[in-house]
Amino acid sequence: MDEQERRQALADFLRTRRARLQPADVGLPARNRRRTQGLRREEVAELADIGVSWYTLLEQAQDVRPSREVLENLAQALQLTPVENQHLMLLAGHEVAAKTLVEEADMTPALQRFVDALSPNPAYAIGRLWNIVAWNRAADWLFHFEEPCPPYSRHALWRFFSRAELQALDSDWETRARTLVALFRADYALYPDEPIFRTVLEDLRRISPQFRCWWEEQDVSSVPDGPRIIQHPALGTLEFDHITLQTAISPDVHVKVYTASPTTRLKLEAISF
Repeated sequence: MDEQERRQALADFLRTRRARLQPADVGLPARNRRRTQGLRREEVAELADIGVSWYTLLEQAQDVRPSREVLENLAQALQLTPVENQHLMLLAGHEVAAKTLVEEADMTPALQRFVDALSPNPAYAIGRLWNIVAWNRAADWLFHFEEPCPPYSRHALWRFFSRAELQALDSDWETRARTLVALFRADYALYPDEPIFRTVLEDLRRISPQFRCWWEEQDVSSVPDGPRIIQHPALGTLEFDHITLQTAISPDVHVKVYTASPTTRLKLEAISF
């Protein structure tokens, strides 16, 4: 993104984080006749110990350059999570801990064998560009990775939003979808020079009103692990514990593993993968 886009993204992010807080959330007394959703700008400035006029310039996407110390104060005032704090730093033009960029081509045969060995637990790997670079047969049976999904057949977020049959799998599709949007926004700021992020973003906003709405909420998130319940048309309810793994060889390739519950494992073992 160019400089103006970055400043606008910073302004939008600050404004949405401010709107989600109430005075009671940050220890301020309730005040009558509030016309503003959430905190007022002067309240954020007071909490962050900065000038309200200067903070207003930030929310107006003006060319001001906050120091790291000021951003930390804002993060504390707005009660940002660690991943939101990192996102704030990136939007403000500050470096965060360097990440080694690894291309999907670095997906090794050993990692493919590891994914294969996890059957009957579904497992697949996603590269830093959100392309699905490897999967085992159990994952293909569940998520149909081999089936084309043009124009981005291997892009995880595109497949998730554009394939109606995948939406039907999740018992709480909206919660999972919103989390993925927040993850994608975090990576979009981390890799601003990757054309595929902008291209997929524009097409997702075009085809999905839900994506467009959630993208504007400016949420960011880290990797979501935890339980996932899938409603399969043939096998009924499938229960998994979802975990994300990284390797030292390819730190930007994430391996997604769905460890089946005992009942679900029996169902999966009955299928010939």
